[in-house]
Amino acid sequence: MKLSLVALFSVFAVACGPAQNGTKTSSSAKTNVDYANSITAEDLSKHLYIIADDKMEGRMTGSVGQKMAGEYMVNHYKSLGMVGPIDKDNYYQAVPKEYFSRARDPKDSENIVAFIKGSEKPDEIIVLSAHYDHVGKDKDGNIYNGADDDGSGTVSMLEMAEAFQMAVKDGKGPKRSILFLHVTGEEIGLYGSRYYTDNPLFPLANTVCNLNTDMIGRIDPDKADSPNYIYLIGADKLSQELHDVSEMVNEKYVNLELDYKYNDDDDPNRFYYRSDHYNFAKNNIPVIFYFNGTHDDYHQITDTPDKIEYELMAKRTKLIFLTAWELANREGRITADKATE
Repeated sequence: MKLSLVALFSVFAVACGPAQNGTKTSSSAKTNVDYANSITAEDLSKHLYIIADDKMEGRMTGSVGQKMAGEYMVNHYKSLGMVGPIDKDNYYQAVPKEYFSRARDPKDSENIVAFIKGSEKPDEIIVLSAHYDHVGKDKDGNIYNGADDDGSGTVSMLEMAEAFQMAVKDGKGPKRSILFLHVTGEEIGLYGSRYYTDNPLFPLANTVCNLNTDMIGRIDPDKADSPNYIYLIGADKLSQELHDVSEMVNEKYVNLELDYKYNDDDDPNRFYYRSDHYNFAKNNIPVIFYFNGTHDDYHQITDTPDKIEYELMAKRTKLIFLTAWELANREGRITADKATE
């Protein structure tokens, strides 16, 4: 697991330490908005140009490049002083190659996990997820960098973790625990998230919700004239309360257009079933899937970090962070009030 990344990452580690919001607000006066504002387009870009670099060779499940990306994330969490969820020094949930039943030439892989323990209700877990694998290279050696899919979700989680950890250091950590879950094997069948829900690190009964981020860095061509949006999928399918919290947070702080086009039960794209949140939803855990829609570079070698809309991506990331903050700190735990057995 210990690959040599010093040459690639050393400059970034110095340049992109814990984010500063540029104000003189004392730690005692900081609010959720101050922590959200530590999430910047610049830092997202710095992370993504590494995660989606050619050196990662498309991050195919079990590949050297996928493991390099995983090591980069682990080093980031260590630099923040964050710990693993079970063993404080272990940020890996191994997924054996035998689990990838439909993969050709399967290889051992791993989910990356980091944890912030809740200050008041530590047994209640908010899971933030994104897949960090992509589709690798083609037979001609062309690299599928997967900058939007799902480098964008991957690095947004790194920035959200940093913002939460800043709050922890200021004595304002979340009341409920937060698990940062970077899953492998999504592109070949949602394997990493299924492995987690089959082998949860915390009881699924204690999992409050899953906020899943898969492609938030681009603009759907259909939204070219109104790019201040994000597609939300699943928010009201199991929990009206989750949907209402999501709407409230957006209206109060962010003011994106929350578009539910793909939340329709009759959506022919069936996106609700096509990303990692679904493995939580099928266990009656409320979910939100954050998504920018597809575009011409989807699953193409042209999905590169230079095409990401970083300011918009930062705004979307702030929405997810502030939603997670509200869910982690509100008095009552949200429930799956629409779930049916």
